[in-house]
Amino acid sequence: MEMDVKQMVAWFRHYADVLDDQKALLTELDAAIGDGDHGANMARGWRAVKEGLHEFSGNVGDSFMLVSKTLISKVGGASGPLYGTAFLRMGMAVKGKDAIELSDWPKLLQAASDGIAQRGKVSGGEKTMYDVWKPLSDGLMLRDDFEGEQSLVRWLAQTAAAKAEETKELRATKGRAAYLGERSVGHPDPGAVSTSLLFKSLQSTLAPD
Repeated sequence: MEMDVKQMVAWFRHYADVLDDQKALLTELDAAIGDGDHGANMARGWRAVKEGLHEFSGNVGDSFMLVSKTLISKVGGASGPLYGTAFLRMGMAVKGKDAIELSDWPKLLQAASDGIAQRGKVSGGEKTMYDVWKPLSDGLMLRDDFEGEQSLVRWLAQTAAAKAEETKELRATKGRAAYLGERSVGHPDPGAVSTSLLFKSLQSTLAPD
């Protein structure tokens, strides 16, 4: 089974709707350890993505590039450049392709993870969205037992949710949250949570329960 452009667009449009629904939650999470604008910024950026996809006619690589360009221009704070870089790198990884095959997912996640690390100058355990992307990338590199896209995206969604929850126990060392020191412990990272919602949206699109 492959993931074609129509399914990619459906995923991105669904995620935009999810962010609108979860804007208050992300705002609350960010207000606890950051600027309190993650929810509004992400919802605004992905609303623009959804509008940009209205008459989209490119391939899957092009769809990632459209998302990247839109997020970099529309999302403020650190999230825009980080998400924008992740989608840029994924677009480069499948440039010119009309569909994503099962074997493409490891290189997609590795490209995104590496891009986030380089752009954000982050490493694991610093309480950032990288603490979700990196385990997803590493996990896919170690597994070859998925029966198809549906089992893979279920694993992505479950793992992303678990890793986002685990950021509660981490002490922030990056961004505004770093100023809180030990007080940042006990709160999940907003970018990690929005990342988990991205993969939950993917599961809802390709493999709904």
